[in-house]
Amino acid sequence: MSRFSIIVPTHGVPGRLADCLASVLGQSFTDFELIAVVDDAGGPADGEGLCAAIVAEHAEGDHRVRRTESPSDEGLAGARDAGTRAAGGDYLLYLDGDDTLTPGSLEALDARLAETGDPDLLLFDHERVHWFDGGQGPALQRLWEGAPRGTFGVADHPALPDPLVPAFSAAHRRAFVTRHRLCFAPGMFTDLVWSVSTALRAERIAVLDRVCVRHLLRRQGARNRRPGVHHLDLLGQFDLAMTDAESLDVPAPVLDRVFRRLTHELLKTASTPSRLPSARLRRRFFRGATKAYRLHRPAGFRAPGGSIGVQHRLLAAGAYAGFCALRGAKNRLPALIGPTLRRVVRRIQRHRHPYKTFLKRPVDADLAVFSAYWGRGYACNPAAIHAATRRLAPHVKTVFLVSDAASAALPDGVEGVEIGSTRYWEVMATAKYTFNNVNFEMAVKKRPGTVHVQTQHGTPLKRMGVDQVDFPAAAAAAGPLGKLLQRVDRWDVNISSNHHSTEVWERAYPGAYESLAVGYPRNDAFYSASADDVSAIRKRLGVPDGKIALLYAPTHRDYRTDFATQLDLPAFCDALGEEFVVLLRAHHFYEGSAGLEGIVRSGKLIDVTEHRSPEEVCLASDALITDYSSIMFDYANLDRPIVVYADDWDVYRETRGVYFDLLAEPPGAVARTQDELTAVFRSGAWEGASAGRLRAAFRARFCDLDDGLAAERVVRRVLLGEAVADLPPVVPLSERVPAPAAPRVPQH
Repeated sequence: MSRFSIIVPTHGVPGRLADCLASVLGQSFTDFELIAVVDDAGGPADGEGLCAAIVAEHAEGDHRVRRTESPSDEGLAGARDAGTRAAGGDYLLYLDGDDTLTPGSLEALDARLAETGDPDLLLFDHERVHWFDGGQGPALQRLWEGAPRGTFGVADHPALPDPLVPAFSAAHRRAFVTRHRLCFAPGMFTDLVWSVSTALRAERIAVLDRVCVRHLLRRQGARNRRPGVHHLDLLGQFDLAMTDAESLDVPAPVLDRVFRRLTHELLKTASTPSRLPSARLRRRFFRGATKAYRLHRPAGFRAPGGSIGVQHRLLAAGAYAGFCALRGAKNRLPALIGPTLRRVVRRIQRHRHPYKTFLKRPVDADLAVFSAYWGRGYACNPAAIHAATRRLAPHVKTVFLVSDAASAALPDGVEGVEIGSTRYWEVMATAKYTFNNVNFEMAVKKRPGTVHVQTQHGTPLKRMGVDQVDFPAAAAAAGPLGKLLQRVDRWDVNISSNHHSTEVWERAYPGAYESLAVGYPRNDAFYSASADDVSAIRKRLGVPDGKIALLYAPTHRDYRTDFATQLDLPAFCDALGEEFVVLLRAHHFYEGSAGLEGIVRSGKLIDVTEHRSPEEVCLASDALITDYSSIMFDYANLDRPIVVYADDWDVYRETRGVYFDLLAEPPGAVARTQDELTAVFRSGAWEGASAGRLRAAFRARFCDLDDGLAAERVVRRVLLGEAVADLPPVVPLSERVPAPAAPRVPQH
């Protein structure tokens, strides 16, 4: 018998399923079975047939993968129940087929279960992950506040039962589920009934304050928030949950909590017209909610205070017109509330947000805001411009935006402002200058007289912006092009690193901005670093003296959420021999992913993925191995060998789209298989004369502007107002002296 049975419904997730399965199979804790539930009618030519094929492939390579079937018309509830019937583990985990387990989750769950004596129910956290904007952080923090340290019953913790705890955020003791004959309610909102029923029956509950699941938010949004008649299912699930709670004869305070929280879900739907898109449907839902409320209201129940209490009383009375009047700004009933009241409500709502207040302040002509990669830290072009600003324009006050001010590693004297804080909204409303290598959120308004500089963060090989429209995977990752163009309209200056980039940006991001072709400020480091700097960086990264350091930096694949290298890295490291060491820098999207963790655990290489400065990682290496990452264009400035590993070039070119044929114009040697790549290094071709000629042509084309003075040019043009003609001229390529590579120790 396994410790865990992990049940994964696979319906409708062919593009994400492999990542989901890999996140489970790559766990450090191995005592589990993975039960993949496939559609019993899936054919080889449709999505369900592909899901079944993915499951079969994983089952062939791992005995822990088992397959069972469920009719597609039984939906998620039927698939989970089918998986439960097939399970044999001590504990049941339900994982959606497009979600992933975070690394080390099973080990942490097993430890907590053992620590608490194998409770009936172990609740843990999850993180909602937007398909484009990244994670939103822990979702269930409310459950950990005030929770007893060991095990407890539902009556001992006022946060429970919580109908919004999804089934994938709990480990369920299988004997407990079997004894109570628990199953998932058909239809939408099945988790609502399940979370209440399991919590009410569990004699021993424990909690684990840890994100164990990354739950994908699909581009089209969660179905339970999209408009449609399916929202009527909530009425039936409310009835089921309350009927079940009443049958268990739970304590009155617990029953009151169940009723109050379930009613809150009814009220949310009733007051959100986007979920119920017609007046007839909204009225029908309200009538059903009133009936359910009256039927299940516990004896002696007291409605909460404030506006919610008023809504309770209107619902109990069936006063639909009064409810619409109270919630009219959302329910769009002009006959009852009129446009004047709607304007008043909107005005009140605007004044509640501090940003609206700060927008009334005058623009601060000497304040500049910098941000990189959605607040990931002090990095890239914005960091280089920020440093140059402090040196060349000290009168300008500067702040750097970060996602977590407490943990941000900022240089001394740099003010970090946490995104979303009051200070954030203040500087975004009042700063004259803003610099970003991605885009600010849509809520940020472009004020007259302000200057927004888009610094970019790479030279485009792959299609970008509106050029992605013919490539579905790339377009989906980029988001709605209409919103993209709205963000482009906020740009005043767009920086490019070379003439190729300037041409592409103008086409891919059509707008009225000034194209500032001055080179990439982040690449200035390649011309300012000394031999001592290179030696110190190698020492910090743990590169052994005398070793030839190969930086392996593959690009992101739009169809993946987990790191899955195209290269068997441990085997490659072994084949290279003792004179080489590999530095792995995965795309930052994959930080902490199960696939990356698995590679790192091999101990064959040095992981530099989370090192905040890619420039330092480049300086520390003697050569670069990449596929189609834009890092090759930056690295070429160092005039060190570059090897292209293009095993899936044809697929990448067709699915992602590219601007030129990299294999026809490479920066060095090219390998299409792992054996070829190994041979390139074993034979010395990676640094031979042919590779040198290719690199020289590549540098001439793509390093025409990077000369160590890019940041200075940006500061002088944007912050000091100098004319483009007066900026420092570009140093000819033949006269540039890049940072030296580390000296090599002769091999005997």
